[in-house]
Amino acid sequence: MNGSKKKKILAINFGGIGDEIFFLPTLISLKKKYPNSKITLCLEPRSAGIKDLTNVIDDVIQINPKNKHKYFEMFKLLTKAIFGKYDIVISSGSNKLISVMLFLTGIKVRCGYDTGKLSRKLLTHAVELNKNQYACKMYHDLIKDITKYTTELPQINIEKKAVIENSVLIHPGVSKLSVQKGCIKTISPEKWAKVIDKLVSVGKKVILTGGPDDKECIEKILENVRTQNFENLYGTTKNLKELAQLISSAEKFLCSDSAPLHIAVALGVKTYAIFGPTNDKTLIPESENVIAIKSYDQCPLKPCLWEKRQTTCEKSECLDIPVTKIAEIVCKK
Repeated sequence: MNGSKKKKILAINFGGIGDEIFFLPTLISLKKKYPNSKITLCLEPRSAGIKDLTNVIDDVIQINPKNKHKYFEMFKLLTKAIFGKYDIVISSGSNKLISVMLFLTGIKVRCGYDTGKLSRKLLTHAVELNKNQYACKMYHDLIKDITKYTTELPQINIEKKAVIENSVLIHPGVSKLSVQKGCIKTISPEKWAKVIDKLVSVGKKVILTGGPDDKECIEKILENVRTQNFENLYGTTKNLKELAQLISSAEKFLCSDSAPLHIAVALGVKTYAIFGPTNDKTLIPESENVIAIKSYDQCPLKPCLWEKRQTTCEKSECLDIPVTKIAEIVCKK
């Protein structure tokens, strides 16, 4: 293929903001290969804000495959793909029917995961799905047959703020959807309050933030925190772009396994993330700039969430991380 020729590329990636950030290196490499291309990203409505964080996405198509009209939604996607006159389509879906849908679009170049004999017949590039690696690399494998360009980490294009010296920005929450599904991935608000107290006591400039999903968590933190010597910026960021700009101003960022973690990675901010039931090996890169804070528990199932079970257990021993350990790691590394 001629990289200088203008291409219309349709990329399909359903999931939350974190999934879209993981997908950015794939889109960036495609833009390097086809600099004159127009990239349209098909995603869920909850993740549409990703377009405000990058200059590689030219347009978005919002499809909700999880609502009660999911079949109509997928028909809408198929119709847009057929009439969009795209040159290349890439899908991160691992469902066996994905290859059928991509074939029906009539798009000449079709990249997806190898889900069996049918996918190898219907896709022009059926790629092995390797989940035992950093998620950015897993998605990037989708285009390894069509470009030699490699982008290892996500990149966000925003106007960064000046870094606040000696600051630790804390984003304690996880998505409400995760909580509703019974997926507990972070320490309790009471423990977060103690972390704030400890960091302030050793001289750190602590800043607290959170999104709409974190309202209950933030309220409990404020009820339990003893010190008043920290800045509460909860509710001051109105969108993803403003949150990203706030994160860019932090000398260090302490968070849970959630979307803000991946924003911080993309910004190159020194990041510390609480990990319990999920696999840090697949969710953060091997980098001295990104550190997983984990418990000393010896649970034989860890990491279990998504890999061995769909909800977390009641004990949550994997999240029994001492406050002193959290503060020590953040202050020393």
